[in-house]
Amino acid sequence: MKIVDIHTDGACSGNPGPGGWGAILKNGTHEKEIWGGEPQTTNNRMELLAVIRALEQLKRKARIRVHTDSQYVQKGISEWIHGWKARGWMTAGKTPVKNADLWRALDDIAARHEIEWLWVKGHAGHAENERADALARRGVEEARQSMTIRPGERK
Repeated sequence: MKIVDIHTDGACSGNPGPGGWGAILKNGTHEKEIWGGEPQTTNNRMELLAVIRALEQLKRKARIRVHTDSQYVQKGISEWIHGWKARGWMTAGKTPVKNADLWRALDDIAARHEIEWLWVKGHAGHAENERADALARRGVEEARQSMTIRPGERK
């Protein structure tokens, strides 16, 4: 089974506001960068979407190390999700889990692989995290540009 390192990040200009996500997938000498954005979203949604979109790139079961600077993602998928599912997607405080649609999607796609969830400190000089951040900011800019296009115009 191949081993894949995935480095992800999400960004938002305003929270909510235009947002972007970015990811780098590495397998040996092969590397792929992906990114995207949404015109109205939150940072946490972009952090989750970065991981989901990266995992969607994999066509076969793999051993994966997901590197994220989001404790929301890392703790959410490795610790909190078990309680949320047991409580019918409710928090311990009996309120609906935020971003449950994305948490369900991540739970489903993550179950297809063997994943180690690793937290890295953001904006601390970690090369791949900085690159993922730049891709996420690129997604923010593309989302912002899509908001300024008038009907009939093309990008």
